[in-house]
Amino acid sequence: MNLVELSKEISYALRHTPWEYELELDEQGFVPIAQLLHALNESGAYEREITQADLEQIIATSEKKRHEIVGDKIRTLYGHTIPQIIKKEPGIPPAVLYHGTTHKALPQILLDGLKPMQRQYVHLSVDVETATRVGKRRDPEPIILKINTVAAQKVGILFFVGNDKVWLCKEMPKDCLSIFTPKTLPCNTAV
Repeated sequence: MNLVELSKEISYALRHTPWEYELELDEQGFVPIAQLLHALNESGAYEREITQADLEQIIATSEKKRHEIVGDKIRTLYGHTIPQIIKKEPGIPPAVLYHGTTHKALPQILLDGLKPMQRQYVHLSVDVETATRVGKRRDPEPIILKINTVAAQKVGILFFVGNDKVWLCKEMPKDCLSIFTPKTLPCNTAV
């Protein structure tokens, strides 16, 4: 396994785009190690399962101290470009949010709605582009779900502020979901 490449991916995830990995950073920038390992391993990008020992080896052999493990959590120490650390403060989301998922997961989602799975929260994106990037981590042609947040709030779903691209919730009922289909313009319509 190429630990340098793995280190770069971890830094990218923790410093710049935790929402693409559906990671939930706390106020100090830490994320549970189990959550990071799950995100890295679910992509199938590595020839074997990544372990905590791999993370510890990256930290021990790095020329620059980029990452830190404390207890069961890990963080990057500097270089963050995220606009803010993910907060779990209640808020009122936009009327529509999006979620990228796999073809494999879709039948279960349509039966049970969205569940947080290995995470504390369901991650919802503010735009189709972000949802697509998130979904592509697990499926090259992800399904994009459209979330009706107004209907969700009416049935008691609470939303929490993630960052400028992500909203969080504990679950999302199936009745508040639909499959997003991009609108296409007729050939004679000027753009």
